[in-house]
Amino acid sequence: MQTYKVLMLMFHTFFFCIIPILSIQYETFSTITPNHSIQGNQTLVSSAGTFEAGFFNFANSKLQYFGIWYKTISPKVYVWIANRDSPIQNSTPILKLTYQGTLTIFDDSGTIIWSSNASTIAVKPVLSLLDSGNLVVKDGERNLWESFDYPGDTFLAGMKLKTSLVNGPYMSLTSWKTVEDPSLGEFSYHIDFHGFPQLVTTKGENLYSRGGAWNGYAFGGVSWLRNLKLFKFSLVFTDMEVSYDYETLKKETITRLWLSPTGSSQRLVWSERRKDWDTISTRPMDACAYYSSCGANSICNITNSPRICQCLEGFVPKYYEKWNSLDWSGGCVRRIRLNCIGDGFLKHSGVELPDTSSSWFNNSSSLEECEKICLKNCSCTAYASLDIKSNSGCLLWFGKIRDLSKHIDQGQDIFIRLAASELGHKRNNWSFKNKKLAGALGAGGIILFIMILGVATFTYIKRKKLAKPGMLKILYRKHKRDKEDVQLSTIFGFSTISNATNHFSDDNKIGKGGFGPVYKGVLEDGLEIAVKRLSETSEQGEEQFKNEVMLMAKLQHRNLVKLLGCSIYQNEKLLIYELMPNRSLDYFIFDSTRKKQLDLKKRFQIIDGIARGLLYLHQDSRLRIIHRDLKTSNILLDNDMNPRISDFGLARTFKGDQDESNTNRLMGTYGYMPPEYAVHGCFSIKSDVFSFGVIVLEIISGRRIRNFYDPHHHLNLLGHAWRLWNEEKAQELIDDTFHGTTIPCEILKCIHVGLLCVQQIPEHRPNMSSVVLMLNGEKLLPDPSQPGFYSSTTHHPIQVESSSRSYGDCSQNEASMSLLEAR
Repeated sequence: MQTYKVLMLMFHTFFFCIIPILSIQYETFSTITPNHSIQGNQTLVSSAGTFEAGFFNFANSKLQYFGIWYKTISPKVYVWIANRDSPIQNSTPILKLTYQGTLTIFDDSGTIIWSSNASTIAVKPVLSLLDSGNLVVKDGERNLWESFDYPGDTFLAGMKLKTSLVNGPYMSLTSWKTVEDPSLGEFSYHIDFHGFPQLVTTKGENLYSRGGAWNGYAFGGVSWLRNLKLFKFSLVFTDMEVSYDYETLKKETITRLWLSPTGSSQRLVWSERRKDWDTISTRPMDACAYYSSCGANSICNITNSPRICQCLEGFVPKYYEKWNSLDWSGGCVRRIRLNCIGDGFLKHSGVELPDTSSSWFNNSSSLEECEKICLKNCSCTAYASLDIKSNSGCLLWFGKIRDLSKHIDQGQDIFIRLAASELGHKRNNWSFKNKKLAGALGAGGIILFIMILGVATFTYIKRKKLAKPGMLKILYRKHKRDKEDVQLSTIFGFSTISNATNHFSDDNKIGKGGFGPVYKGVLEDGLEIAVKRLSETSEQGEEQFKNEVMLMAKLQHRNLVKLLGCSIYQNEKLLIYELMPNRSLDYFIFDSTRKKQLDLKKRFQIIDGIARGLLYLHQDSRLRIIHRDLKTSNILLDNDMNPRISDFGLARTFKGDQDESNTNRLMGTYGYMPPEYAVHGCFSIKSDVFSFGVIVLEIISGRRIRNFYDPHHHLNLLGHAWRLWNEEKAQELIDDTFHGTTIPCEILKCIHVGLLCVQQIPEHRPNMSSVVLMLNGEKLLPDPSQPGFYSSTTHHPIQVESSSRSYGDCSQNEASMSLLEAR
């Protein structure tokens, strides 16, 4: 009897206590107040039962997340996750709404894992899940917080992607790492607000693909005609903000845009009949959809596979051999330079408009007015209608045309600017709107005639040293030795450059080298330039000036600085280059503050870029070229910190199988000279390899070759590096800026390659093709032997007899030295 009473008591306890708890575990809510929480299998369901929110884990994981999914669709599709980067493990998670209106997720120990951080004070906050999939905290009619303001990898109908034009932040979709790891991935999908708004996908900091520019109906990068049958898109563009959203035309349509872990954006619609998702559009869908897959000034047409890339009419490949081998990364350049007066436009129909990040736009101008505006600005390279829905607005491009492709269905028209001579046989496509424009063409013809006349009279002009202001195209001819023809180089009028540099004012001076001072300038068309002015006291003279002009006219490579032209007027000799906004490499790596802008990854990229530039000079250019004055001050950095080799005044060319030569006149900079050149005057491609090795060790260590001296072992930088290598302490050579950080294996490889390049014996040094392979491959490298100038007991191991300067006095500004009669 006693046993029976005990069993009955246990039954009542189980029935009245345990069963209610189990029922709570599977309970669903329509709203949550501060008196309630969600845990276990409890969920929040939208009023129509479309969406459900609660805790979940993936099949092969015990990690707990709080998310939102479609309630009636199987398998589950998660459209938003709160704690995507902070999952809960080995604990029972709880979601609770505080009386202040803040959502919090904490584990069973009370530790807060995630919080919505609502910034307002609530009176009666309520949490609900809307049928749009938006999780909202409201206080009366006021929204305190909503999940739509914090997108994950899914863009739902009714959600808005916003970009602030005031302080810069933007909302974006962000991909998962993998399909079962929702933590932050590599890709972002958002509106780029630079220039005219466009939809883009980025991978890290790099543009991966574009969804196109807004055309009045939608972002035009996909089959927008197909999309318009299902959706209505909206872009609100004010002085403060850009906001993009969409709605379904049929209320029952279930849809989402998903950014996958691999970077593709897919617009999907649920098929109730097939019980599966239909893909309406995908970006990128083919090779043309990846950003700038054909390089600048080209058009991509996937129907022309495998040769999907073509130069725009009036343009030619920048690198013919690479272009013909289906390497289109170099893009295209103009066949004939624009003259501004007399230029016209060629129409291209049915295209996806190019990258608009450097564009200008006006909402009210007509297409005809847009053409006139573009013609008046010499830097304008193309125009198009802003809004094809209302056939209004003006969109202008400046500089290079990037990421232009044939559209998948309808596309738009764009008008590309060309020189008058390029349009002579295409007048049906060239707009002649009024007599003024026709007169401009006549003026252009006169200018072309004057340019031709200038070629015939150049010998006289050069003899008198009276080159006129303006621009002439002149053919240099090298009369000495082999009388080799050199490509055309632009001759700028002295007054043009003087005006561009504010008459060579000190405020415009940006540097000084062995050639003379360097000035920043801006031409009338807005192009920024760097001007090297040969000083009367410079040890480089007319021969070096002519040498650089003739060599640079032949060289085109992404890691070489581009020579735009020159100017000769009486005793003035000027070289005009494209401006490198970040100055030279030594400006950064030897400055204690600025060097922090170059992390180890960027330093490796700079080393690799210099190596590729040298490989082009030694092997891939038309002539084998020895730079002979390679140093950190002659490595310039463009806007993206990519290296450009400059200053070819001392360069020498070799022909055929010739690979070395001798000189009785030493030219170059101490510290970067190899021993065979400093002692015997012998130079070869291995001379540049030695200089490259010195630069590598300077970049890695952040120390100058000319200033470093190890008093304990009486070693210069090269000897110091080799000693550390032999003692297996190579990491101690790395710049102190990175003390305590993880050192990538590529950096240790750079030290290894640098030591191979500075070996004493030239034959032991690798050539630049091997260097590029070493830097980017995984093969074992040979051990380096003793570097040149290793046994150093002074700052300067080699003294040239004709030099009256010590090493410390030799080149405080790293000016190139010209020394006679080397021993």
